[in-house]
Amino acid sequence: MFDSRHIRTFHEVVASGSYSAAARALGYTQPAITQQMKALERAVGTPLFTRVGRKMQLTEAGESMARHAESILGSLSAAEAQLKAYARLRTGRVRLCGFPSANVTLVPEALSDLAKDHPGIQVELLEGEPPESLRRLERGECDITLAFTYPGLHEEIPEEVAEVRLLEDQLTVLLPTGHPLARRRAVHLADLAEERWIAGCPRCRANLLHECAELGFVPDIRFATDDNLVVQSMVGQGLGVAMMPALVLPSLSLNKVCGRPLQPAARRHIAAYVYRDHLRIPATSVVLDALKQVASNRVGC
Repeated sequence: MFDSRHIRTFHEVVASGSYSAAARALGYTQPAITQQMKALERAVGTPLFTRVGRKMQLTEAGESMARHAESILGSLSAAEAQLKAYARLRTGRVRLCGFPSANVTLVPEALSDLAKDHPGIQVELLEGEPPESLRRLERGECDITLAFTYPGLHEEIPEEVAEVRLLEDQLTVLLPTGHPLARRRAVHLADLAEERWIAGCPRCRANLLHECAELGFVPDIRFATDDNLVVQSMVGQGLGVAMMPALVLPSLSLNKVCGRPLQPAARRHIAAYVYRDHLRIPATSVVLDALKQVASNRVGC
């Protein structure tokens, strides 16, 4: 392996024509230049210079090294500049995996702020519901993943993964605008015991069953989908009601559906997950900061 310092010195010797001139240009002593060139020749395994009278002349190997040295040094300079850009947050790529309701609310707001402050950072957006979104993190398919849990559900994560809590999201019931309960400010879950239900992802469906069981009834689930727009459309057509997070309320088509807080109050916990080592990567850290800032503005939603 060649020492990049030796290659820089070699390039200066060739450019200036002598060890003494290279020493003056680089601020070294001439013996230091001589020692570096001897070390480079040992690494190459053959002489790079010969003397013709008082002049130095490149050997055939030296001429080959001279052709490569400029390219090598150029690549090193480019690499140095790029790495400094990463460190100074001028560039970087972060793969972010979010669940659907976060990807239409939290994530766009965070990325909008990020684009203003750090336009060189590129975010690749993926989608997945927990627990699959966490598995994507473990498989290395993303750098940050967003997930939610419900009270009583403990998320199993590897020790090397950090949990960054973002917010608590109130659960609501989604009703057709003409539904009799839509006139209320809040709806008791027990009053929906005779309704037909549209369930969400497996984790949300499990929570719905749990909440209803606590009140002594089993919901009549007619449909199940993890697409929030599909749920909204089905509720709007009077096919059923749905338990939805408050996070999606801004995206509702209010002429067809309405969201009302549930009683007793229920919330889900939203957090970001990232490998602890990745917290030291500037681009990853700044994306997390943007998510935390947006989430803090939604406290109490």
